[in-house]
Amino acid sequence: MRIFKDFHYNFLDKRKIAYVLSATLFVVGIVSALVRGFEFGIDFKGGTEIVLQFEKPVDISVVRADVENIGLGNVEVKTFGGESGVMIRTEQQIIPPDIFPKVVESIEKEIDKKFPGVPRKIVDSTANSITYEFPSHDTTDAIIDALFEAGFQSGRVSEEQDNRQMIVRVGIADWIKINLSNKIADNHFTVLKEDRVGPKIGKELKQDAVLAIFFALVVILIYLGFRFKFIFAVGAVSALFHDVLITLGLFSLLYGVIPGLNLEIDLTVVAAFLTLVGYSINDTVIVFDRIRENMKIHKTRPIREVIDTSISQTMSRTVLTGGTTLLTVLALLIFGGEVLRAFAFTLFFGIIIGTYSSIFVASALVYEYSQKAGKKLEF
Repeated sequence: MRIFKDFHYNFLDKRKIAYVLSATLFVVGIVSALVRGFEFGIDFKGGTEIVLQFEKPVDISVVRADVENIGLGNVEVKTFGGESGVMIRTEQQIIPPDIFPKVVESIEKEIDKKFPGVPRKIVDSTANSITYEFPSHDTTDAIIDALFEAGFQSGRVSEEQDNRQMIVRVGIADWIKINLSNKIADNHFTVLKEDRVGPKIGKELKQDAVLAIFFALVVILIYLGFRFKFIFAVGAVSALFHDVLITLGLFSLLYGVIPGLNLEIDLTVVAAFLTLVGYSINDTVIVFDRIRENMKIHKTRPIREVIDTSISQTMSRTVLTGGTTLLTVLALLIFGGEVLRAFAFTLFFGIIIGTYSSIFVASALVYEYSQKAGKKLEF
């Protein structure tokens, strides 16, 4: 299917306007990155990941609304494994000090409900646990079992037969469980796991993400250097750097500006950037292939005419492929939910910028080189 029959446009005539536009977007993005910075997700900053399993399917938007304002800062909620599974991520690694007493109060209420008036004393308290002592080891064991059945992580301090002390872990999952149990009382759930991502691991993930994108660009440079001439490889990789940096600039510039658009950078967004790199280079290679073919066929034609003709000949494919992909990503951006919006945003603007850069960065750079070098490119 062709939508542009006998289409021809002098794209390179507009390259200087494109240079100004790219430079403006690049400078604005750099300034925004230096002034506002980026908002990184839990994958890179560290935090806690909790998985809940409900007995019945649960509305994820209801869970998200219930845990957003319980004092845990930025909270990310998404489905996990099915309609009854929920994953909650928070930037907190330990329970905040102002919430700790509230969890302890819930533990006390549970003890009083099962064992009214039982004597007890607190013998130790840390940032994530509290230790009680009871009159006898039988009472201690009974209370441990009762709290465990209620969902608290309780256990004996020692395995000695006369042990009278009980330790209860006080974690973020407990605070979430207390809040959700009150608000979603008709749908019982259990905590499947609670994992913490420390700042060191987050820093390593951030470095690995940068290296993944960097080495992807290096391998593409080497591949295109063999497939085409080296200047074509430089043009393609320059276009990729252009796409990634401008899209990153948009993340910094638009974060917190558009309501409902969460532009935190996490591993999902890194995957989107790698997808963007692959999509953009594919579009560039198609244009370069047509340029190479036309240079072999029309050896006497000026390089400027060959490039403009080649871009015009691939425009039908570019619009059809890019247009259908954009429609799909736009639907994901609008209806995909908060968790997927950053991923969809990256692809949506990345596809537009990637198509633009294939014409006005990669191809234009090849033309500028041929003019500066003063020699004809041949295959």
